[in-house]
Amino acid sequence: MLKNSDTNRTEDAYWCVVSGSDIWLVDHQLPCGVAQQYSLPEEKAIFIGEYEKRPVYWLNAVDVEHDLALVSLRECLMFPEALFLLMSKAVQFGHMTQSMRFCPICGGRNHLNHNQLAMQCGDCRTLHYPRIFPCIIVAVRKGKEILLAQHPRHRNGMYTVIAGFLEVGETLEQCVAREVKEETGIEVKNIQYFGSQPWAFPSSMMMGFLAEYESGLLKPDYSELADAKWFAANEIPPVAPVGTIARALIEETLASIEA
Repeated sequence: MLKNSDTNRTEDAYWCVVSGSDIWLVDHQLPCGVAQQYSLPEEKAIFIGEYEKRPVYWLNAVDVEHDLALVSLRECLMFPEALFLLMSKAVQFGHMTQSMRFCPICGGRNHLNHNQLAMQCGDCRTLHYPRIFPCIIVAVRKGKEILLAQHPRHRNGMYTVIAGFLEVGETLEQCVAREVKEETGIEVKNIQYFGSQPWAFPSSMMMGFLAEYESGLLKPDYSELADAKWFAANEIPPVAPVGTIARALIEETLASIEA
């Protein structure tokens, strides 16, 4: 892992300047060039990986002296996956520095340990690594239909699949069954792992599953959902955008229905 002092003043690099879940773009692209080109404080830059044989650095927007036009990381879902994941990493590190300023063990002030990329207490020296919140997300199939739900926060009538946070003492499969039951009233079977996606809003790990309907009457929990319905492949409403694991789960389920 490179330290701040390892940055090369003449080297082209990608720059992830973040604030919350927002990131700086130039002409709809992640800035690439030397630090001086963008008037960035390279002495505060942290190396977080490589993309297309160029280093990728993370900076917090508060460390940049001039104003930057930031956009939500959600607007970057169409970026190449490898680059999007590095941008997500920068967002999560930025969230760590803002949300873990004090040690939960002794109350001392935390500071960024550049070698470990963790917050370290200046008093008890305990290292606090980025918090990652595990979540499940699942597409449920019933014959030639897919279960889709709409959340109150969703705009433009968008539907998606069921998701929720893992609870203490349960397996991922138990979490899938519980979340589907709690939000829709139905039981599922044949729960199978599909894939995962870091979700930096602010620091979740989405673990995707496929499942089949087993029993029960669909009864949406309207304290959680605005709607939930079974949809045939030829009547799919607007759904989660390309680049999300939700969209990948929907497309995988629809492909299996068509097959």
